[in-house]
Amino acid sequence: MTEQMMTFSGALNAVLHQAMRQDGAVVCIGEDIAQNGGVFGVTHGLCDAFGSDRVIDTPISETAFVGMAVGAAMTGLKPMVELMFCDFTGVCFDQILNQAAKARFLSNGKLKLPLVIRTTMGAGDGSGAMHSQSLHGLFASIPGLIVVCPSSPADAAGLLKSSLASDDPVIFLENKQLYELEGLVDAALPPVPLGSAKLAKDGADVTIVATSAMVHEALAAATRLESAGVSAAVLDPRTVKPLDEASILEHVRGTGRLLVVDEGAPFAGLADAVISSVVRGSFPSLKAAPQKLCPPDTPVPYAPAPEACWLPGSDAIVEAVVLMMED
Repeated sequence: MTEQMMTFSGALNAVLHQAMRQDGAVVCIGEDIAQNGGVFGVTHGLCDAFGSDRVIDTPISETAFVGMAVGAAMTGLKPMVELMFCDFTGVCFDQILNQAAKARFLSNGKLKLPLVIRTTMGAGDGSGAMHSQSLHGLFASIPGLIVVCPSSPADAAGLLKSSLASDDPVIFLENKQLYELEGLVDAALPPVPLGSAKLAKDGADVTIVATSAMVHEALAAATRLESAGVSAAVLDPRTVKPLDEASILEHVRGTGRLLVVDEGAPFAGLADAVISSVVRGSFPSLKAAPQKLCPPDTPVPYAPAPEACWLPGSDAIVEAVVLMMED
């Protein structure tokens, strides 16, 4: 295995180049993706390599180009759509909720929907309430959708490769804070299975389940907890739907404690789903009540200081784990 250092965005770009070389049915659709490489540069160079027939700049109408991609997927193409921010899925939610997610079911399996919608998530850069949400829990509540939240360059590459090979629609969420994150990536860009969690750090006293950028906050907290004599594991689900409940349950049975750290909604989101699963499946193993650490139930603040307080961080994770250990 030959590994090379890549950024998160560079790993995504490498997979798109590889996929478009290998499969002429893969097309890219979105705003400013051809000439400018997209707002975060992930589609850089694709138009030069594959032409404007396969890398399509669209008008500013998410309803139109997501609808176009749904139709293209139904008729044999494999569209990769780039939505600048997941907040903008509100504009095209009918196409996602009622068309893409339901086409295979309503056609009794006759229609495939090989559609990947790449979009951003996450606060922390002062983008405000309409450009900073993390809606993975909302998408995961819709039957028919696969929901992916990578936290590293290697996982971003491998999960995107698997998503592009899927016959079901995938919502692929990339945290804006991770695009410049560097890590080793296998040069062959092997796929990472959808629905398979990764143990980012092992530990014996508490299991921290964290997604996307929160994985890095959890790892920083786990390092600090080690110096306090607490051995914390960090488990990254990688895909929110399907959720690798078996891995979560297995690890919580070993530690007896669970903290879910997530940037999504505190009500009826991923954190509640994980805790519900653990209470159903591992209740006798629990040494303390499962806890969650999410942002407050408010829109994302714009000003830097309130936004920093709004986001879960390593300090809050350490505090939450210490309280759990006292139970």
